Amino acid sequence: MDTITAIILAIVEGITEFIPVSSTGHMILTTKLLGFDEQSPIMKTYEIVIQLGAILAIALVYRKRVLDLLGIGRSNRGRGGVMPASRLNLIHVILGIAPALAVAFFARDFIKGLFGATTVLWALVAGGILMIVAEWWNKRKSRVTAHELDDLSYGQALAIGLYQIISVLWPGFSRSGSTISGGMLSGVSYKASADFSFLIAIPIMCAASGYELLDSYKYFTKDTIWDFAIGFVIAFVVAYVVVVLFMKLIQKIRPTHFAIYRFILAAVFWLFIMR
Repeated sequence: MDTITAIILAIVEGITEFIPVSSTGHMILTTKLLGFDEQSPIMKTYEIVIQLGAILAIALVYRKRVLDLLGIGRSNRGRGGVMPASRLNLIHVILGIAPALAVAFFARDFIKGLFGATTVLWALVAGGILMIVAEWWNKRKSRVTAHELDDLSYGQALAIGLYQIISVLWPGFSRSGSTISGGMLSGVSYKASADFSFLIAIPIMCAASGYELLDSYKYFTKDTIWDFAIGFVIAFVVAYVVVVLFMKLIQKIRPTHFAIYRFILAAVFWLFIMR
């Protein structure tokens, strides 16, 4: 893998990791077009590295909220320094990540066996359909009970966590796509669903990437470290910009827009991967 390839893949990762378009599908298509084996050990290790760069970006964007959850921030304190009971807390986060982490841990080998181009192709389509249904359901104002992140109930956090299992068991479905759709189907607003999806991405992706690194650390060599470092930095910068822009334009870029894009990507995927 040369430096140009490393840069291209890092940009693709940074753009697609947190928006609901399937970073897995994009990485497979990109590596295929560049003539690389996406399943090679070095390529898989590189993907872990650039994912970590993207995670650092999301942690920076949500740094105040993360500090509040850890009890370090002060913005969540009420009178007398007491945290209001209605605020988002670590229990919400645990409920949002525990189901997916449990499934990933116990079904890791099974999930790897499911991976394939056909699986990803249909995941793109199915995920797009789910997003259209979620937006239609959520547009009924009476269905929305959590308009802001701090309105989220424990039940809604758990429901989002359960929807996240779909992306664990179905490679290419998109983690953010499943969680944002799950939130909207559970009575959470589009913006609050996106906020929670991005927030719980930090611990779940750190856990997943850290676990994978236990098998891949040996591929950090003097021949790869430079490209790995470049990819990490670029993925961090691009992911940061994308998430900030997405949250600013969230009312203009609806789930259905992403769904249409997924259908187009599925068609491209079929032309270049399946044929």
